[in-house]
Amino acid sequence: MIITLYTIITTIMNEAHLHLIVNHFPILFPIAGVIIMIVGIAFRSAAVRRTALLMFILGAFMAIAAMVSGEGAEEIVEQLSGVEEYFVETHEEAAERFAIVSYVLGGLSLLGLWVSFKHESLARIMNRVILVFALVALYFAMDAGTTGGEIRHPEIRKTYTNN
Repeated sequence: MIITLYTIITTIMNEAHLHLIVNHFPILFPIAGVIIMIVGIAFRSAAVRRTALLMFILGAFMAIAAMVSGEGAEEIVEQLSGVEEYFVETHEEAAERFAIVSYVLGGLSLLGLWVSFKHESLARIMNRVILVFALVALYFAMDAGTTGGEIRHPEIRKTYTNN
C-alpha cells in the first residue's frame, strides 16, 4: 500500500518536488515534540507527554519519507547546472546520520508510549531520557537541514563572501 501511494504521488510530482515537501517534517516534528515534552513534564501531564512521544514517532516516519524521496531528488538535482556534488554528498551523509537518530528516537518514543500506560514512575524517567535524546537529535536535524539548504543556497554556506 505504501509503495502504491508513493507511485501515485510520484506520478503527480517528481521526487525532487516530493523531497522538498517532506524534508521539513522530520525536523519540525522533533522541535514541536521537545516543546510539548517540556510542557508535559512541567505540568505533570501524562497526556501531554504522550503527545510529545507521538510527535517523535511521526518525525521518524517522516524521516523515512525524506530518505526515500532523497535518493530520487539526488538524481535530479545532480543534473542541474550550478549544483556541486560535494554539497549533495555532504547533505546525504548528514541526512543519513539524522535519519538513524530519528529512527532511534521514534523507537524509544514507541517504547516510552507503551511504558506510559504500564509503569507511570518508569515513564517519568524515560520521558526525561527521551527529551535529552531528542535535544541531541535536533543537533543532527540542524546539520541535515543546513547542508540540504547549502545545495541551492550558497548564501548560507560558511564559505560565502559578499563580493
